[in-house]
Amino acid sequence: MREGRRAEGPKGRRARRFLTAIVASAVILTAVHVAGAQPAAKAAIPARFTDAEFWKFIVDNSEPEGSFTSENLLSNETGYQMVIPALLKAPRTNRIYLGVGPEQNFTYINALKPKMAVIFDIRRGNLLGHLLYKALFELSTDRADFVSRLFGKPRPKGLDSTSSASAIMAAYWDVWGDSTLYEKNYRDITEQLLRKHGFALSAQDTSRMWWIYNQFYSNGLTLTYTSNNGRNGPSGMPNYREITTATDGLGHNLGFLGSEANFRYIKDLETKNLIIPVVGNFGGRTAIKSVGAWLKEHDGVVAAFYASNVEQYLFQDGIAWNYYDNVSTLPIDSNSVIIRSVGGGRGMNFYGGSGMRGPNLMCPIRRLLEANAAGRIGQYGDIFNYCE
Repeated sequence: MREGRRAEGPKGRRARRFLTAIVASAVILTAVHVAGAQPAAKAAIPARFTDAEFWKFIVDNSEPEGSFTSENLLSNETGYQMVIPALLKAPRTNRIYLGVGPEQNFTYINALKPKMAVIFDIRRGNLLGHLLYKALFELSTDRADFVSRLFGKPRPKGLDSTSSASAIMAAYWDVWGDSTLYEKNYRDITEQLLRKHGFALSAQDTSRMWWIYNQFYSNGLTLTYTSNNGRNGPSGMPNYREITTATDGLGHNLGFLGSEANFRYIKDLETKNLIIPVVGNFGGRTAIKSVGAWLKEHDGVVAAFYASNVEQYLFQDGIAWNYYDNVSTLPIDSNSVIIRSVGGGRGMNFYGGSGMRGPNLMCPIRRLLEANAAGRIGQYGDIFNYCE
């Protein structure tokens, strides 16, 4: 006779069911515990910021304003586009762009197509200049209309969406500014920023923004880096026409006014509040770190940080290492780069040019941070050893 399982009585069956229920509950609780232990999904970079979110980002991440030797209403690097072909050889699009200064950022933003851009500058004037640009992008129908509004000049005939940047600038070159148009444009700008967006600009802000706008109207396309800023800068500074008609060294104007598509891309980002100016010193305590923390929380990765030649001044002030400490907190990967100008007294020839007329350089952030950690960064010139 085959040995079988002993027959269970009612008590045995109840005990077995009770044990089975306990085991099943334990499995469920364990599963819930494991699921609950998973890290919460990070918030994504928003497809657009509301006006309130845009302004809150500025307020939350800005530092008190500092001073600089000039207002920098226009960049002075005619070789700024030459680095773009190299930038685009690695996967750097659809990430985060960081920068400094005025309009040259729009060209890099257009090239890299970031999810959002943050522009740092120690001067609140730069923030106000970007808000001025923001309003003009939003109000303008095309590039020719944008230039008309920016300089307070009547639009010449014959310009359309197919006109080159050179043709647009040539058409406006001899056109005189119109004071009535200029005053109307400024009313439209303040209406856009204060009423439509509801930005909390102070009376001092609007007065300072009027001064900035007046520089564009008064100087026209001859505006340069050193125009009307009380600083005796070097001679031969490029003017607005030269900056916006520069090329990548291969004959292509990749600037934000280089084509209607380029202009409309920036206009779209501005309309979505995705180009955000912040007041902050590169070597300051909070701005860069604060933005970096926000980007990490939203799963952002920095594609490029346009630094111009700001590091020259950081070394002069003895706070360059504060800046590198700030940069080390940013979310980066092996393709993240700093874009640098060779200007600022470097005095060396790079790739066929030097200073503001030479090409900007692309410098991997990880290589720089590793060199700094190893003690190989002792002075301004050292940083160029880690550029491509």
